[in-house]
Amino acid sequence: MKRESSFGNTKSIKIAMLGQKRVPSREGGIEVVVGELSVRMAKLGNSVTCINRMGHHVSGKKYDCEKMTDYKGVRLVSAFTINRKGLAALTASFFGSIIAAFGTYNVVHFHAEGPAFMCWLPKLFRKKIVVTIHGLDYQRAKWGRLASDYIMLGEKNAVRYADQIIVLSRQVQEYFKQKYNRETVYIPNGVNRHEKAPADIITSKYGLHKDEYILFLGRLVPEKGIKNLIMAFKNIQTDKKLVIAGGSSDTAVFAKELKEIAKDDSRIIFTGFVQNKELEELYSNAYIYTLPSDLEGMPLTLLEAMSYGNCCLISNIPECTEVAGNYAYTFKKGDINDLQMKLQDLCNSKEKVFSMKNQTSDFVCIKYNWDNVVDQTLFLYHSIIEKKADVAIALDSSLAARNGVKSA
Repeated sequence: MKRESSFGNTKSIKIAMLGQKRVPSREGGIEVVVGELSVRMAKLGNSVTCINRMGHHVSGKKYDCEKMTDYKGVRLVSAFTINRKGLAALTASFFGSIIAAFGTYNVVHFHAEGPAFMCWLPKLFRKKIVVTIHGLDYQRAKWGRLASDYIMLGEKNAVRYADQIIVLSRQVQEYFKQKYNRETVYIPNGVNRHEKAPADIITSKYGLHKDEYILFLGRLVPEKGIKNLIMAFKNIQTDKKLVIAGGSSDTAVFAKELKEIAKDDSRIIFTGFVQNKELEELYSNAYIYTLPSDLEGMPLTLLEAMSYGNCCLISNIPECTEVAGNYAYTFKKGDINDLQMKLQDLCNSKEKVFSMKNQTSDFVCIKYNWDNVVDQTLFLYHSIIEKKADVAIALDSSLAARNGVKSA
């Protein structure tokens, strides 16, 4: 039976999503978000098109999926892409925006600041434009000066041309208010509740057993704090292993550097990109999940780790602490000594770890629910189309009600 939107919007609309590499995919958090939104919106009776990039998976062509034109009711089209570093995102956004501009869409939803550079084009063709800011991407260390400048222009174009801007954290919402005097709408990401999977593949492949390893899972990029994690881990006294799971993202040199730093410690394991059953097993059997990032948008890997009932150790940046609340342990961002001390303490204190494990799943799955995210996003679309005012206030009130608190 088709689920009804909690906002009562039943009229079908035509939506285009772009900015993701491709759907379905786990190449990054944006791909997961777009996949979740698109499939659920299609199930509610909307017409959803994902405008994907051409080319290979970011971690290598061995991870390529079969080419599809439909995924769970979502139409898939590919924009022409020059599959080279620095050009793939730019060309896919340009040609994807042309597809969106000439399509019969009510709403064109751009994801991330770089792709938003092109949001003026479908706007010129009288499409309603929504931009989701998944993070302040120009700050990411992997980008050179030219790319950072381009991304910043994307941010400015979002401010200028978007009918609505979605942000994933209150800090980023404040950033847009202070810098541009631009009101934005706060709609955080969601997460699914997961059943734990016993260690099978990870035992045969890496020799990993339940509660015998610390897990980092994410892209191997500088702002994730992985170098500090390795250096801190090498100095703690434990038989537990450190598993670094994830592929590079235009950062092959950095990934090589990480492996060089870790090569003299046999406890450290690099898995490369993981997905499906192997991913489920890594989340399900970790002793601790750690996210030592210096910069985040809204970290989906943290949401997922908590949904599996993991005890998490995170850097104290607002983007992480806002997600986890009091249900994770923290260390001071960029402080290797503090990270080392907290890792050692948790390795020595099973009772603290398992006490936290018993609380995280219920907390995160109730607070961050994908159906709620979809309902709020569709309400935003309808409000733009129908030119309703006070959208942000209505959504904040809805979010506060679901979390059991009074809105500001």
